[in-house]
Order: sequence, then structure tokens, then C-alpha cells
Amino acid sequence: MTTVVKKFGGSSVGSIERIQRVADRVIADRKNNARIVVVVSAMGDTTDELVSMAGQISESPDPREYDALISTGENISAALLSMTLISKGQPAISLSGMQAGVMTDGRHVKAKILDVKPQRIEKELDEGKVVIVTGFQGINTKDFNITTIGRGGSDTSAVVLAAALNQSECEIYTDVDGVYTTDPRMEKGARKLTEISYDEMLELASLGAKVLHPRAVEVAKENGIELHVRSSFESSEGTRVKEASSMEVNKPVTGIALKKDEAKLSIIHIPDQPGVAGKVFSTLADAGVNVDMIVQSTEQDGSNTITFTVSKDEYADASKVTNEVATALKAAKVDGDTTIAKVSIVGVGMISKPGIAARMFNCLGKNGINIQLITTSEIKVSCAIDESQGELAVQVLHAEFELDRE
Repeated sequence: MTTVVKKFGGSSVGSIERIQRVADRVIADRKNNARIVVVVSAMGDTTDELVSMAGQISESPDPREYDALISTGENISAALLSMTLISKGQPAISLSGMQAGVMTDGRHVKAKILDVKPQRIEKELDEGKVVIVTGFQGINTKDFNITTIGRGGSDTSAVVLAAALNQSECEIYTDVDGVYTTDPRMEKGARKLTEISYDEMLELASLGAKVLHPRAVEVAKENGIELHVRSSFESSEGTRVKEASSMEVNKPVTGIALKKDEAKLSIIHIPDQPGVAGKVFSTLADAGVNVDMIVQSTEQDGSNTITFTVSKDEYADASKVTNEVATALKAAKVDGDTTIAKVSIVGVGMISKPGIAARMFNCLGKNGINIQLITTSEIKVSCAIDESQGELAVQVLHAEFELDRE
């Protein structure tokens, strides 16, 4: 009998009424004799509220206790959905990450899933139950503390469970009905895609598109699991995330992403010596800071200026570490800017079509949008720009690459 893994996000289970609707959908699918595993996020803004409470207690909460707190939101969703299913005559059981066998490393807040031992899930499925698993959480293998795997991690939980259960597909239900060429709230002409490649989706997810978590796409690609992004509120087909080999690429650009929560740091007049850049970025890595765009320029006096971007929520830590390493390397100073955004175009078609970056730069320039930093890969071009011009950049680029057309 086929096992179907379904993940429902926070908006999908944001109220008792919505949980009732999810239960009805699960029961309808259960009539097809499929064994069903449901992965749930916390209800609505529950996690944000828990994070806020922790912040009222301490600016730097103990990581173990922080995970113990913020993981509780998923427990509530899972238990309520299980109760609802049982009240409607469908046997069900809720399992925590630990009970479901989700094993992680020892790092709190951003733990990495190392293994899944699905024996308990299989046992409950064999007994005819729908199994509801808490997303976002696991248990570390050393001392069995509760861990969380980062915001948006319920997507990753679902895909990992699908892989552990040897399934080739995972359904992701959200408050939108698929993946669009860009955020429809910013661009009315945004068009829903019927399918998109893993690589394109991974780029869009990591560049600011919030439909899927990047780690979930990565795990799906590694395990050959097709993702089906669908609406929780209607039954229409959504967007399938799959290998690009079966798709004919007609356009160079598939989608546009905007990431607003970016910040920039520049180390001014750092000595132009071998190993300096390695020292800067290894120190940041040791502090757990993820660096994004990097540009190094050589000054006339033989020194360098190194500029890079980080997420705004990591800016304070990054600034502290950067100032320390700049002092140690005898740089002149460190400048910071928290008012930037990153706009990116993504498409596997760029590989075979030259001149796409130039079109992007010309389009932004014609519309008075100054480019501060640029990074590229085979299938993406990203530009750091002023945050106030972010939505304008999305709109003019969407029109430039005619993404409103099939």
C-alpha cells in the first residue's frame, strides 16, 4: 500500500476551523487506501509568539531551553489534528520528533538531521492509523535533548520522512497554490508554474522565495523525491519540483526573487596580503555567520576593501566579529549598511543564452536602480540594491523577461 507524506504549514493549521478542514482532506485521501503521514507546523504565529516570550526573558536565551520552548508549537498542532481525526472516526496518533525517530546532531536552533528511524511510524501505519508528526524538531543522538532544525524546517522534516519511508513524492500544502514566477503580492502579473527544476527552486528558495525551505529542496534532490506544492484551501494541481532533464527550457529566466532582510559590511583598507580573506571568512564561519555576496577590490595604495552581505538577523554578530578581525589585521575601519535588498533572476535557460546578465543590469539602470554588488552562478544573477527599490526592481525585471507570458 502506498504511503503518502503530506506537510501542512502554519497557515494551514492556523485555527480549529482550518484543522477541521485539513482532517477532512486527509480522510478523503485515506479512502483511496493510502497510508498517510502528516507533518505539521505550529499554528499561525505561535512560533513567533514563543520566540518573543523567550526574548522578554533574555537577550541570549539558553539554546537548550530555547529549543525546548519553541518546539512546543508543533506538539499542539499535531495533537489537535490527531484529536480531530479520531473524533471523525479515523484512527490517528501524534508523534513528536523523538517518537518519530528523527535524530539530529547536537547543535541547537539550527540542528542537522542525521538519520530517521521510522519503525514506530511504520508500526502505527500498519495498525491503520494516520500518523501526525511534529515538523521542525528532532532529538540529538548524544544526550537526547530536543532540537529544532531552523525556521521553515517542517518542510525539511517532511521530505526526510518521505525519504526514510522510501517514497518518491512529498506533498507540501501551504497558503498559496504553487510556485509563482515571483511574489504575486509584489507583481500582479506573476504566473503560477506547473513545474520547476530542483536547481531553480533551490536558488529561488535560498534567494528569498518563501514557498519552500532550501534544505527541503536540497534533500528532495539528493533523494529523487518529487515535491508537489499545493494549496491547503483548494484541490487544484499546484507546482511540481523535479529534475530539469524532462523539461523543455524556452525562457532564460524562470523566476525572480527578492530578499529584503539583507545587510552589508565593508572592511576598509585591509592589507593586501595572502591569507587575509581566508582569515576574515574563516573567523566568521567559526562564529556561525553565513556570508552571502562577496566583493574584493584593490585600492591604489596596495590595500584591499572586502565587502560582503549577511542576513539582517545575523548583522549584530557579524559586525562584532568583523570589527574584531579587522582590528587584528590592522584594517582602517568597518562600515555597515542594513538598508539593502538582494534581487535575483533565476533560470536554467541562462546556461545556453548569453547576455542575460547585461539585460538585467541595463533594465535596472534604465529604471534608476543602482547596483551595489553582483554575484552570479550558472543559473542565477543577484544584485544588491537599496531596500527601498526592491519591489520596483522585481516589477521591471518581471516585465523585461516577459514572465507574465506562458
